[in-house]
Amino acid sequence: MGQDIKDRDLFASAFTADAELDFRPGASRWGGAPPVIAGRDTIVTTILALFTGRVDTTHQVTNPRITIDGDTARMTAPVEAQHLLVADPSVHALLKNPYDLELQREGDRWLIRRMRIDNTWYTGDPTAIFGG
Repeated sequence: MGQDIKDRDLFASAFTADAELDFRPGASRWGGAPPVIAGRDTIVTTILALFTGRVDTTHQVTNPRITIDGDTARMTAPVEAQHLLVADPSVHALLKNPYDLELQREGDRWLIRRMRIDNTWYTGDPTAIFGG
């Protein structure tokens, strides 16, 4: 939700300080080769800089499956992510992505420590949204 409404604090609140985001498996479907993004602040800054004022997004998470082991957990879920260029909403990419998350308990909250995003299918033009 933080990414969708461009709320830096809300977006950051989902991640541990040492979080990693790996979108390489998903992006490889259309020839993209992004780096692994490491660190909560870097993840938030990178993603918001890529999208704010340029791309509107909505993400829907369904059918989460969670396995808890003490203060760590693993969650998998399909996520449907719609991306529209602000300047031309007819340019879009709709992605169905399996997410694989490693979670860490911090106090009474669960935070994302590692996020791996793959891609099952897409429509539209992901290169217009994410680059090649």
